[in-house]
Amino acid sequence: MKLSLNSLKAFNAVHHSADISDVSTDELIEKIGSKLGAIESLVKLTDKYSGIFIVEVKSCTKHEGADKLSVCLVDDKGTNKNIQRNSDGLIEVVCGAPNVKAGIMAVWIPPGKVVPSTADKEPLTLESKEIRGVVSSGMLASLKELDFGDSHEGIVIVEGDYHPGQDLAEAFTLKDDVILDLENKMFTHRPDCFGNMGLAREVAGILGKPFKSPDWYSLETSFEETSEDLPFSFTNELPELVRRFCLISIKDVSVKDSPLWLQIELAKAGLRSINNIVDATNLIMLITAQPLHAYDYDKVKALSNSVGLIVRNPKPNENLTLLNGKTIQPRPEAIMIATDKQLIGLGGIMGGQETEVDASTKNVLLECANFDMYSIRRTSMANGLFSDAVTRFTKGQSPLTNPAVIKKTLELITSLTAGSQASKLSDFNKLGKDALERGSIHPNIDIAPEFINKILGLKLSAQEIAKILENVEFKVEINGDILNVHAPFWRTDIELREDVVEEVGRLYGYDKLPLSLPTKSIKPADKNALLEAKDQIRRELSKDGASEVLTYSFVHERLLKSVGQDPAQAFSLANALSPNLQYYRLSLLPSLLEKVHPNIKAGFSDFALFEIGKVHSVNSLTDDGLPKESERTAFVIAKQRSKNSSSSYYLAKKYLCGLVNQDLKFEAPTKEHEALAVFSPFNLQRTAHVLTQDGQIVGALGEIKESVKASLKLPDFCAGFEVTTETLSKLIGRSPYRPISRFPSVYQDLTLKVDSNTGYNQLRSSLNSAVDKVKDKDTSVVLTPLSIFQKEGSSETKNISFRLSVTSFKRTLTDQQVNKLIEDAAGEVAKNLKAERV
Repeated sequence: MKLSLNSLKAFNAVHHSADISDVSTDELIEKIGSKLGAIESLVKLTDKYSGIFIVEVKSCTKHEGADKLSVCLVDDKGTNKNIQRNSDGLIEVVCGAPNVKAGIMAVWIPPGKVVPSTADKEPLTLESKEIRGVVSSGMLASLKELDFGDSHEGIVIVEGDYHPGQDLAEAFTLKDDVILDLENKMFTHRPDCFGNMGLAREVAGILGKPFKSPDWYSLETSFEETSEDLPFSFTNELPELVRRFCLISIKDVSVKDSPLWLQIELAKAGLRSINNIVDATNLIMLITAQPLHAYDYDKVKALSNSVGLIVRNPKPNENLTLLNGKTIQPRPEAIMIATDKQLIGLGGIMGGQETEVDASTKNVLLECANFDMYSIRRTSMANGLFSDAVTRFTKGQSPLTNPAVIKKTLELITSLTAGSQASKLSDFNKLGKDALERGSIHPNIDIAPEFINKILGLKLSAQEIAKILENVEFKVEINGDILNVHAPFWRTDIELREDVVEEVGRLYGYDKLPLSLPTKSIKPADKNALLEAKDQIRRELSKDGASEVLTYSFVHERLLKSVGQDPAQAFSLANALSPNLQYYRLSLLPSLLEKVHPNIKAGFSDFALFEIGKVHSVNSLTDDGLPKESERTAFVIAKQRSKNSSSSYYLAKKYLCGLVNQDLKFEAPTKEHEALAVFSPFNLQRTAHVLTQDGQIVGALGEIKESVKASLKLPDFCAGFEVTTETLSKLIGRSPYRPISRFPSVYQDLTLKVDSNTGYNQLRSSLNSAVDKVKDKDTSVVLTPLSIFQKEGSSETKNISFRLSVTSFKRTLTDQQVNKLIEDAAGEVAKNLKAERV
């Protein structure tokens, strides 16, 4: 957004507001950049326009050597020295503009001056030169050459209280002017700062000066009584999206080019001149930040059964050709402006071509409305339209400003076009009664000075705080220890106490705040058990040789179908990052399986991958109807060349069991499990439903089914698991650190005769339990299996042998102590399993 410092100063001077004439340009730039908005660039206009003059064309004759050229004699009142003149002191200039004639005042660029439109590119310096036998000193300039617009069909004709020889920069307040390009995002929550008046108010505030809005910018706006010469109707079918819509008609307008001062003001802001009516609406927008739109009344009448505007959504297959020539089919929820026959405008974004104000316009219908910022943003993005109106409407304009703005625009248009008001004001107003009565969008805020000072670290008095706020036209009442803050009607962002604190801090100056840090406890934050567990999962799987990957939470429909999952169960994205990322994933494993073939193709034949992430499903919602996030850990192992692909299940199982500190239960999946998305990639004949010993569901583990292998080009040796991270986190046991004992270990073998139906694992578990029962806490016993022996011809019993490594952390053990420990342990096993020591 562009801001002219001279326009800023002039605004204050004209409206007798805060006097900032004593503030230097450098100080203004510093204050604006540090306290208002980031300055992306600046352009100084003095060098660009000083030395260009207003001249009177005294005579204009056809060039004898060229039909389309004229030889003009211009009068600069002798301002320029060292330039060739005739005996009457006039300067000869050759001009090709069709509108040049004697008696007009024009803008003359003398020899030695750079043409302004080339100043920022490849500077073109004019010189006196002969054109078909006639010496031309400089040139009479068009808007394009002055860099005030795109038109170069004719020269600029200066009308008004100006005189020959006057410096253009001084005549039109370009001298010492600086154009600042402000970063728009700084004002996202401040729609009033997208207008010169709002910026002037803020600058006054940060300079500690009181600002006063012009009298016309008021809630007390009245219109003259007039006959209904140009009647119209209005219907609003979207009152929740269009809270206010003001309309008024103007008759007998004369559409022509705007006066030069108006074209220059628009050019400073980066807008091109169209005609005096459109330029008037744009100028008021630049002042107030409230966009307006003008319709050709007679064109609207021709496109309707009875003159009237309707705010509605588009009907199916309706199209609209916009002012920029683009034809669109609006989104179904777009705010449209229509007659009772067809669409004529895209509300809050751009008008339609068929009702455009042009040179033939005689009557105008003027609109000043308030549109829902979110709807405007979505429609703008959907159609790729980013107008100046969109920039402002998407910041959330105040609907309380509309009557004052439309009245000021009416006055400007009638003064520029010699038109007159032709109807009463039509004001559709959906604002709440409370907002209208108090004259503010949000209720007044009661706040204590102590609250403000505590947050900002200041010691401001109630009177000082009130003064800071009143400088930018807040109304503040001091009631004892409480400030009652009434925000002005154009402010939409003052809703909470904290908003008032921010306002005080910014206007007072963040650079003046004390640099002391707030008191903070040094007590460490509580550890997050889930984060700790995920970190341990990563470490353990990485130690086992697996590589972690991070894939998108979004997947293509093709991947869901490839693993047998139903896309209807997944959340579909309305505005996907790319065509390949259409759905939220239902499980993690498909994303890992999709990475197997590319890794094999890259030359990695044996590898394991894992990922910790979240999944979503339309069948899993919170009580509020929001998607539940399920945290999962998925793992896949693949080998391109393996003699025994059936061992892939057991290898995946080994990785999973290596993560937990207790035995897991592996059960065959039931019919109910087959419908679950997590089981879809698995061969259910070679897949297990994983549970804890107490029956808590962990997840699924198994080999990948053949159809998925074929679809994703997976090797035969491919298996994996997908488990709930939260459940897994409760099973991960951190091995307690214990230093190596300084005392020697004692090794003894133990053979137990048991019934042939007794399993090895059953006996080992019983022996471990018995050892834990009889040993003391300072003794470590490690069991190592040696052999299982069954005598030939004997089917009733078998011998199972273990080697016990016994270590004490307190003393050196004797044989007697070790023997007693082993005898006691064997005795416990004998009680439980009727095992006999051999």
